[in-house]
This record gives sequence, C-alpha cells and structure tokens, in this order.
Amino acid sequence: MSGNYLIDGHKLHFHPQRVAQLLDAENDISKLQTIYPIYVEISPVGACNHRCKFCAVDYIGYQTANKLDTETIKTVISEMAQKGVKSIMFAGEGEPLLHKKIGEIVQHTKSSGIDASFTTNAVPMNDKFIEQAIPYTSWIKASVNAGTEESYAQIHATQARDFKIVINNLKRAVEFRNKHQHECVIGLQAVLLPDNKNDMLTLAKIARDEIGADYLVIKPYSQEPASITTEYKDISYESDFNESLKEQLQQLNTDKFKVNYRSETMALYHEKQENRYSTCYSTPILMSYIMANGSVYGCKDHLFDEKFKYGNINETAFSTIWEGEKRQQNLHYVLNDLDVNKCRVNCRLDKVNRFLFDLKKDKIQHVNFI
Repeated sequence: MSGNYLIDGHKLHFHPQRVAQLLDAENDISKLQTIYPIYVEISPVGACNHRCKFCAVDYIGYQTANKLDTETIKTVISEMAQKGVKSIMFAGEGEPLLHKKIGEIVQHTKSSGIDASFTTNAVPMNDKFIEQAIPYTSWIKASVNAGTEESYAQIHATQARDFKIVINNLKRAVEFRNKHQHECVIGLQAVLLPDNKNDMLTLAKIARDEIGADYLVIKPYSQEPASITTEYKDISYESDFNESLKEQLQQLNTDKFKVNYRSETMALYHEKQENRYSTCYSTPILMSYIMANGSVYGCKDHLFDEKFKYGNINETAFSTIWEGEKRQQNLHYVLNDLDVNKCRVNCRLDKVNRFLFDLKKDKIQHVNFI
C-alpha cells in the first residue's frame, strides 16, 4: 500500500500507444479527434456540504438541483470503455458521495473495465458506500485541510464536529479494506495555506496513527482564474519554513505510510511564464470533464467557457460529442489561439504538458543516443 504513486509527477509515459497516436497526428485535427481521453473526471452531483475557503469552483454556485441520471451515466461509462478510456475520478464541482446511487455507478465502472477513484471530503462516507464502493475502487483521497476541529471548521466553512466524523469514516473504511483484503488505496490530501501550515504535522500523525491511511498529500494552492475567492492569490511557497516542514513530515514516514510533500510543484508555482510550454497538447485530447448537469468539457479549468463545451450526455452520445464539430473547433483554438499564460498555474495536466512539449518541440538534443 505504500508504493510510489507518482503524485508529484505524471504517468503518461505508461501509455506509449496513446502518446504515439498524438505524436503521429501532429496538428491534424481530423486525426486528433479520434483520440479518446485516458482519464475522465465526472461530477455526479452539483451539491456540496462544505464551502471551503479555497474552493476553485465556487463560481459555479453549488447547484444542488444538478445530478447525473444513474442509467445515463452508466451508458456513457460503457461507451467510454469501448473507446479506450482507462480511468474515471468521481469528484467535480460537488461532493460525489452525495449521489444516492454512487455505489452502483462505481461497480458498473469497474465491471466495464475502467479504473475508478474518488476525491471526497468524506463526511457522507457511510457504511453502505464503504461496502459497495471499496471493493471496486482503485483509490479514495479525502480532502482534509486541517489538523484540529477549530481550523477545520474555519477552512472548510462547516461545523467543527465534521472533523471527527471524517476521521471515524476513514478509519472504518481502512478497517473494512484491511479485513476483506481489498486493494483500494486510502489517503488524505491538504492544500497548504497560511491558515493550516501549523496543523500539518498533527494531521499527518492522525492520518498515520488514528486512521491507518496509506499516505497524506500536501500540495500548493492554485488560483483558478474564474474563482470568486482571491484570498490566496498572492500566496508564496518560497520560504525556508516549507523545507523545514517537509523534513519534519518525512520523519513520520514508515513502510506503510508516506507523506507526499509536493515541493517540486510548489517550486513550479513561482516559475517564470516564459520557461513553461507555449501550447497545451493534452487538452482536449487526454482528459475530459463531465459536469453534474451532463455538460462535457475538454478542460476542468474552463467550465462555463463555451469554447470548451462540446455537448451534453443527456442529449447526445459521448462518442458523437467527442468526435463532433464543437470539439473540432476547440482543438483548433487550443492549438492555435489559447494563451496558456492565462491558464491556471499548476493545472492537473501541467506535468503532462511539459512532457509532451519536450517530445514535440525537440528540446532534448541527441535523442537517438539512448
């Protein structure tokens, strides 16, 4: 359970056939249209029981009425499997465990041949979910952004009692996993903020000693351009405190528990824009996003931008959407007109883009001398 998950890197090099497809297509949009995503993020519901201070999708408005129809999304998942989609993360603009049929959906995902995972605040994680989902899930990552009840309530904008609820829920999930010898990896993640930096050691000890989790990820904040919240837009990760914190946290590592302090990504937060890639080669090719209202987007960081919206699964088959005119137009826009310097820093596909940019632009010399 304590393996290297490459959380601070990327895994595209484990998909050489998809990379070869992308490279062979070059900028031929008709060829790029036939390449399906490796990974899809799906938001089962628009509702969320928390209002985290750093929420990147606060601008969507926590639309409680939006919920994916169970049979519709199961049909879409089956179609995705046939088209080569490898993984689905249930997360999105809402709390995925609030969908009443989420256990049924994840079982269908795995039986279709697609790996399933969850990012959740874990408050709604009840015994029914644990028993239905864990046997079919690759990993569950709980967003826990504090180490005490008081700071948790302040950062998550919720009641303090939720903190202990989360700890107990995750502890039960680990116990169930261990008892039945399932392979589901269970971890926690925290966004490092000025508000919670003094809590991280406490949180790590709770994750290791009370919950029995496999890991804790500590990652940097990233300002979403469309977000309403701007409290942390000028945050800095260049202080000596962070290296000291990293060293203290790593002393808690064991054979069964690891702290993944994403220092490499934190360093990239302050990178000069001109040193980054100039073209996003992974969007809209290697990943897709489905909102709780059924809308299909090529990039999670451009929700509500009509240029990135391809259609709606409540109206059209996924393959028709993916190979349709609106995605064709977006491919042309991303390859020719998108200014990546205005995109979110350290987006989900940042490391993938760096890898592809090196491959496509021949930045590495003498590549034939292996």
